[in-house]
Amino acid sequence: MFFGSKKSDVKDFTPAELHAALANHSVTLVDVREPGEFAGARIHGAVLFPLSSFDPAALPRDPARPIVLQCGSGKRSLTAAEMCRKAGVEIAGHLAGGIGAWARAGLPVTSMDPATGKVIDRT
Repeated sequence: MFFGSKKSDVKDFTPAELHAALANHSVTLVDVREPGEFAGARIHGAVLFPLSSFDPAALPRDPARPIVLQCGSGKRSLTAAEMCRKAGVEIAGHLAGGIGAWARAGLPVTSMDPATGKVIDRT
């Protein structure tokens, strides 16, 4: 669990590690990007808590599924991790490189067709 004294104490999850943890339902993935970004492409199962209104106290709390933060590149998830640390909220870590690293690893992303609202899963 992350509860360090600075951002560098945050565990970096690789895309492969996060993919395995999500498949095992052993983490809760929190996406801190903004709603438009989330609608454009997201990791299946992620819940949205935009950094612009991020409140660590509002995060889901399930000891069996610690939180992993995620954004586009890893910068905003580190900012959110620091906010969690200051609020005394434990997290497991963040996705290093964000959804960009996830997509480059060939892992699936979910998006929505804006014309139909149909969910599209793609790699």
